[in-house]
Amino acid sequence: MEGKKVTLRDLALKAGLSVNTISRALKDKEDIALSTRKTIKDLAKEMGYVGNALAGSLRSGLTKTIAVIVSDVANPHFGIMVKDIEKSARKHNYTIFVINTEDEHEMEERAIYTAIGKNVDGIIICPSQRSAETIRILKKNGVPFVLIGRRFEEEPDFDYVICDDEKGGYLATKHLLDNGHKRVLFLNGPDRISSARERLDGYRRAHREAGLPVSGELIIEVGASAGDTRQIVKGLIERKADFTGLFAFNDVIAWEAAYVLQKYGFRVPEDYAVVGFDNIQSRLFIPFQLSSVSNSKGKMSKRAVDIVLHKINHPDSRERFREVIDTTLILRESTK
Repeated sequence: MEGKKVTLRDLALKAGLSVNTISRALKDKEDIALSTRKTIKDLAKEMGYVGNALAGSLRSGLTKTIAVIVSDVANPHFGIMVKDIEKSARKHNYTIFVINTEDEHEMEERAIYTAIGKNVDGIIICPSQRSAETIRILKKNGVPFVLIGRRFEEEPDFDYVICDDEKGGYLATKHLLDNGHKRVLFLNGPDRISSARERLDGYRRAHREAGLPVSGELIIEVGASAGDTRQIVKGLIERKADFTGLFAFNDVIAWEAAYVLQKYGFRVPEDYAVVGFDNIQSRLFIPFQLSSVSNSKGKMSKRAVDIVLHKINHPDSRERFREVIDTTLILRESTK
């Protein structure tokens, strides 16, 4: 037979103390002797007592939870970012829960309504950017939130933390051009995404500085579905497309592209030089050493938590946050 949930009254009976004393000891109130607090905490642990977070939130008005909404948690970039957000939130005694949207508008809308329904104190979201309407739901409901990784330029009231995508696109493309690759293929993300547009701006700037024309046939939008990159690169190889450098919107696309190139017998970097974006290999050690743009996921994550906590704790503040974290190019074997 299963036991029933342990209550404060159960602890009080076992300890021979009042419920109020037990409650104050578990909250570390200084009017309870340190030795008594330790004894009661040890007893609570022994008996399996779990505090009622809902009751506490009703008293304080806070649930001490933050929803983190991302487009694809299977992408190591988002997995690393979520871990960094959780680590930073934990230092402030906050718990996070993660909702995956598959980069779909309807799932994003459902995720936002779910988070609001759970009475979270705040939301950190990487928006799909299919529409700003879903984010406006947060504004209408007064939920503190911050965008991470992407921004709506036309929405000045949407706070964000992003990396310098334009600079990242510029550095990656310039490196390839400087190393003799006069035709650089750019496998970009969907145009609706701000970071894709800004990385394309950097790609174009590098070409302008080098005095080279930008060829529209070398800028290809890659879908989010698994296998899209493989099909695109396979088609390019089969029709003998003219390029020797490849810059990818993210590391996952870059890895897929390199896989196809090598499957067809080409060598990286001898035949094709490849650069990704996200620098996932700063955390994951993978045999294929990919040159990549670092977007400081740790800094972005920490700032996102700091901003959303500021908004939670200062609900009347009119301060706006539009933060751009620097990007750098990390060179590895895929471009040597």
